[in-house]
Amino acid sequence: MPPEERFLPRFAAEPPQEVLPYGRWAERLSSEFLAGCLALERDSEDLGKPGEIVWYPDRTWQGFTYIPASAITSNGYELFGYVRFAPAAHGGDPSDFHAHADFTDETAERNPGWKLDLCEETIGSWRGHAGAVAVMTLVWGRPLIAGGRIVTAELADLAVDQCELIEERFTLVAPDDYRGDLLEIKLFSAKGQELARESLYAQEDEEEQDGDEQDGDEQDGNEQDDLGAGAQPQR
Repeated sequence: MPPEERFLPRFAAEPPQEVLPYGRWAERLSSEFLAGCLALERDSEDLGKPGEIVWYPDRTWQGFTYIPASAITSNGYELFGYVRFAPAAHGGDPSDFHAHADFTDETAERNPGWKLDLCEETIGSWRGHAGAVAVMTLVWGRPLIAGGRIVTAELADLAVDQCELIEERFTLVAPDDYRGDLLEIKLFSAKGQELARESLYAQEDEEEQDGDEQDGDEQDGNEQDDLGAGAQPQR
């Protein structure tokens, strides 16, 4: 086979190994996650009381297991983040627990046009050719349309991770922002038909597009002012 043209980490994390958390394990994870959420209250507005915590498939990378979570609060915010820990070894218990949490008011309920509900957090980096650095990113979420089976993370249409839906939820670990390429998340059916795709930068792209349109409107207004001052349009 010829050498790879694009050298970067692919399928770097272990696929999900466990069912979604339940019982005492879910209680332990919940206490860690909610402790991380309490720190948000000290630095932000009143987020409200967290509702039921939704857990997503586990992924293990560089010796740590990540289990993402999300919860809608009584004030309409979404809390999102993950619990990270060192897996049990030699019959012991998981250790080195750490929780990361954030919040947003951009929820699926407020955006009926979404086809994928996504969350993401940076969990590390990877140095590639000529010092280029990829941002290793934990991505999790759920499809908002029916018929999906597998979700992939792709850089320039090259799959760098994938996850089968577990109770309509998925978790990915993938390199992002590498040599000008940005992640896209794609949903496929069991027959391999693409059902939806979403960029992690969709909101930023929309804001930039709105800014360009506004700049264009201002430029058109300036041209009209010039014409009103006696200038003749060029054909």
